[in-house]
Amino acid sequence: MRRILTYSVLFLVLFSLVSFTALAQTRISGKVTDEAQKGALAGISIAIKGKVIGTITDQNGTFSLTTNTPTPFVIAVTGVGFQTQEFTINGDRTDLNVQLKEQVMLGQEVVVSASRVEESVLKSPVSVERLDIRTFQSTPSATFYDALQNIKGVDMSTQSLTFKSVNVRGFGANGNTRVVQLLDGMDNQAPGLNFSVGNIAGVSELDLESVELLPGAASALYGPNAINGLLLMTSKSPFQYQGLSAYVKGGVMNASNRTTATTPFYDAAFRYAKAFNNKFAFKVGVSYLSAKDWQATDYRDQSYSNGYTLDNGTRANNPGYDGVNIYGDASANMYASLFGNGQPGTGANGTSQVLGLIATTQLAQAGNRTLPQLTGLSPQQIFNILIPNLNISRTGYLESDLVNYNATNLKLNGALHYRLNDNVEAILQANWGTGTTVYTGADRYYIKGFKLGQYKLELRGSNFFVRAYTTQERSGDAYATSILGQGINEAWSGSASTWFPTFFGAYAQNALLGYAGAYLTALGSGQTQSAALAAAQAYASSQQGTLLTNSRDAADKGRYLPGSAEFQNALDKVAAKPIPGDANGVGARFLDKTNLYHAEFMYNFSKAIDPKLVELIVGANFRRYALNSEGTLFARDENGKEYNIDEYGAYAQASKTIADVLKLTGSLRYDKNQNFKAQVSPRLSAVLTVSKVHNFRASFQRGFRIPTTQDQYIDLNTPSARLIGGLPLFKQRYNFSGSPVYTLQSVQAFGALLQQNGASALPQALGLLKTATDPGYDPERVETYEVGYKGLIGNKLFIDAYYYYNRFLNFLGNQIVVQGKTPVTLADPVSTLQLVSSSTRNVYTYPVNSATTVKNAGWAIGVDYLLPGSYMIGGNVSSNYLVDKDQIPTGFVTQFNTPKYRYNFSFGNRNLAGTGIGFNVVFRAQESFLWESSFANTEATGRQQTIIPAYSTLDAQISKKIPSIKSILKVGGTNLTGKLYTQSWGNPSVGSMYYISLTFDQLMN
Repeated sequence: MRRILTYSVLFLVLFSLVSFTALAQTRISGKVTDEAQKGALAGISIAIKGKVIGTITDQNGTFSLTTNTPTPFVIAVTGVGFQTQEFTINGDRTDLNVQLKEQVMLGQEVVVSASRVEESVLKSPVSVERLDIRTFQSTPSATFYDALQNIKGVDMSTQSLTFKSVNVRGFGANGNTRVVQLLDGMDNQAPGLNFSVGNIAGVSELDLESVELLPGAASALYGPNAINGLLLMTSKSPFQYQGLSAYVKGGVMNASNRTTATTPFYDAAFRYAKAFNNKFAFKVGVSYLSAKDWQATDYRDQSYSNGYTLDNGTRANNPGYDGVNIYGDASANMYASLFGNGQPGTGANGTSQVLGLIATTQLAQAGNRTLPQLTGLSPQQIFNILIPNLNISRTGYLESDLVNYNATNLKLNGALHYRLNDNVEAILQANWGTGTTVYTGADRYYIKGFKLGQYKLELRGSNFFVRAYTTQERSGDAYATSILGQGINEAWSGSASTWFPTFFGAYAQNALLGYAGAYLTALGSGQTQSAALAAAQAYASSQQGTLLTNSRDAADKGRYLPGSAEFQNALDKVAAKPIPGDANGVGARFLDKTNLYHAEFMYNFSKAIDPKLVELIVGANFRRYALNSEGTLFARDENGKEYNIDEYGAYAQASKTIADVLKLTGSLRYDKNQNFKAQVSPRLSAVLTVSKVHNFRASFQRGFRIPTTQDQYIDLNTPSARLIGGLPLFKQRYNFSGSPVYTLQSVQAFGALLQQNGASALPQALGLLKTATDPGYDPERVETYEVGYKGLIGNKLFIDAYYYYNRFLNFLGNQIVVQGKTPVTLADPVSTLQLVSSSTRNVYTYPVNSATTVKNAGWAIGVDYLLPGSYMIGGNVSSNYLVDKDQIPTGFVTQFNTPKYRYNFSFGNRNLAGTGIGFNVVFRAQESFLWESSFANTEATGRQQTIIPAYSTLDAQISKKIPSIKSILKVGGTNLTGKLYTQSWGNPSVGSMYYISLTFDQLMN
């Protein structure tokens, strides 16, 4: 494949060079001014339509362009915030004076994401949203990436200040693998994670020209995984945007739950671009951010054990407490752990140490008789009285004990552009980013020094491109916080060898002595034996809380405390050791050095076939994932090597416009991944234009999602479960056929009955256990039906609305199963007790297809209205919901993590009465919703309580243009009401930000 790519590039270079012939040159020059202000406009683009050749105006608004393009041809004069003007050139033109009018109304944008060709946003065959430079300048959000959540239908999941995930149309996630993010045509995903890490390794706002969001399936043109949406970011060309640009931004962040509530943040960026003779151009850029991050401080009890819930469970009252953002609190069931099974607290030949303790402890006050001798009860009967059927968890650590909240982000960008002739431009581009942040997956991962580099070579013409790029991911000093907390506890006191035996032993010893003392006291007071036994049992029950507290104190004696040298030494050792560790201890380090290699081309036949007859494009791509986690994340093959994954695809699209009223488009794509059967993705659409301002559209398309690299090959043992890939090799590796696995729901019911009624209920409880079935593992497919309307009425009212309906076939969700550490069979009832204790069982989570079709639907409407004086008021509302939710199998986790309704309202003016003062106010709100993920405790029967509360925010900014120094001064704030909110389970609470920024643009142009 690499040879084919090399030959293709060489062929195109030679073809482009030989196509350069000595043609007559045409010279164009002139001046561009502002019609309203009458001043010269610098940085205005003058480009020949259908070519790559063009230039920009200088500081005086003048320009000069020489071209070999045969006349007649059309030039387009464009500038940010101005209406585009076009002129037909029939020969030399040296007096072209252009006056540009300000463009204040929406609906005039040109988009490329919907069809891979330029078209009016009003006539796009599917839903598409576009943000441009003026949007970035006027948003009150602290960054352009934050501004995406103001788009209708967009949900944002904030895992830290610098790591946020964009979600659309439901099925949201912290790392969203259903939305593809492209930067200048490069898939911006971290290949070992299969999702984009926000904008950590993306583009600086100074170098960003536009963002297009395509909600819904886009697989017909963009291939795998663009099943819920496509985010296309385009950087500035150094030919069109020249000179020096820079900004400095500073302010404060405030949240009442942080260690220090109010802290400063700093953000700065620099960009320089220069073109020489309209032939060669380059650009370089750097941006850096530093701040104290938002903190995750949800300490509610998500164990749901021992009868407690999120609302009432605490470390003080629940011995099985498991705080959402507290890590290292591994648990075990006291009764199951002590009674047989060869686990902590178990003696030789499967006879419980506690039973032995009860049978042999001689009581001096009772004439050295044992308690069974004294009471006439058997050791097992006394065991059942003294030992409660409770889950016990270790004492964990707060996230703030394990994570350094110093967030940083450094981005470096550069590109070389060379125009081989008027038709072809060569581009060599590099984007590199590094940062320290926290993100939420199956764990809360602390990422220190994460690095992502993207390097691209591209040949681009007006009707084709061919590009090759690689994405290089390096995880840096990253670790999983839950595993780190567990590892620190294990480094101090091993759970199986020391901590649980100490806890259980202390409890049993003290309970035994207390019970015996109460029994003897009652007998001594003249009570009958039965009354004395009842009094002793009542006393034992009354002392349970004290016994649990004293037992924890005994087991925790000498525990490593945050801030101590012992704690820091253990943290450093566990954090440096790769997952899962070795015989010498637990490892929490997350290693990933996975690379992505991608090559693709597209060709538009517009020069060979008259577009008025039909517009035809074709394209193809090849991709390879080279997995490399040094065995910490991905499984190895029989040779000890991690896997490569290859996939390829090809597509074609034809469109026809009839009488400038009806546009019909059809697309078809074929894709093949080496581990799965081929996928075919069609798209059919129609756009009907009525009275030139009303555009009605309808479409059908099929999208698909290849299981991610992790879903295919992950093999990671986390505190809550072992995450394994869905490929058949893992069922074989973990002996699912020889050692049966049981559904989580049946194990929960089994454990609940035992906890309620004790060991006597075991025969009845066995009937609740059910072995897990294998529903299959294939790529997820979606069939999307959509209708929509876009209209620009009276050049004042812009309306955009849509309704969609999705049918997900082979929907990919997660299945959780439980397996005994030794084979469990219903024929051996005692063996089934392994299933209810974390120390005696294995829990596996792996992706599977739903046995039923999952359906969802939604709608959205956005309205913008231009008021007198260029005031703009706008708003949007969107809704997403599951259809036939009751038909989804019980226990199948869809992760449909989205509110049913969300709203946005805005009011602003970019230029108040021509003063250069602008402002914008944005209000955003959403309803509460259920969050499902591998980080939330999906083992618990009460998981329906994992609700993300409703919230609303108010953001605002005011800005002033300072033309004399080509700058904009901006003051703003987000979440001005100051009420903390979270956007997904276990993630930090987001507070308020207040900032001031000064941006210089196109100096030294």
